[in-house]
Amino acid sequence: MAILILIATILLPPLGVAAKHGLGGKALLNLVLTLLGYFPGLIHGLYVNYAK
Repeated sequence: MAILILIATILLPPLGVAAKHGLGGKALLNLVLTLLGYFPGLIHGLYVNYAK
């Protein structure tokens, strides 16, 4: 399951964040960052999903 979330985060960052954390504030923030540019959304998605 973790590899699928990683692939989803790389391809579409809001999808990966929503899959792991639900449709809350983290997913909405990631959606906004992704709309502003792919890389801010990707960095935020990887940080939210994999930082401890």
